[in-house]
Amino acid sequence: MKSKIIFKSSSVLLLCALALASASAFAHDKGHGAHADAQKIGVAGLAARVSRTVDVDMSDAMRFTPASVLVKQGETIRFVVKNSGKLKHEFVLGGAKELKEHYELMKKFPEMEHSDPNMVTVASGQAGEVIWQFTQAGEIAFACLQPGHYDAGMKGMVNVAKGKKAEKAKAAVQTPDEHASHQH
Repeated sequence: MKSKIIFKSSSVLLLCALALASASAFAHDKGHGAHADAQKIGVAGLAARVSRTVDVDMSDAMRFTPASVLVKQGETIRFVVKNSGKLKHEFVLGGAKELKEHYELMKKFPEMEHSDPNMVTVASGQAGEVIWQFTQAGEIAFACLQPGHYDAGMKGMVNVAKGKKAEKAKAAVQTPDEHASHQH
């Protein structure tokens, strides 16, 4: 009788562990898929169709440089994301609400691995890239979802303008660093 109780208890614990693992996997997949929705932020871009490259630096000051990027609707951008800090950082494109939800999930599962095309995790001193086509005009957020980083302000914004407005706005918003990087 005692062996039957132990066997039943072990079986119940095993079933509970499997159910928890399944729920975690579902929540993880839902978290990634929710903020990669093409209707909201665009679609994974093709390398052959890249319009331009935007270099993004991530630092242990919990900041992205630049923190704001202007693109045209339909444009495909290659984000080359460099981690100049000592800590692991991420660059994740998404809607502000979805990024916040995913961040809450990351706090519970900090070792979560990412493989979606709208995000890249970058180790200290390394670089990665995201190629993304912006299909909708509006604001698309980006953030580092490593625990503590989002709360510390490691966020940015991609402003997606319709048509020719983007070209005029880009000329008006050019930073001194952008000006210094080109040669006369």
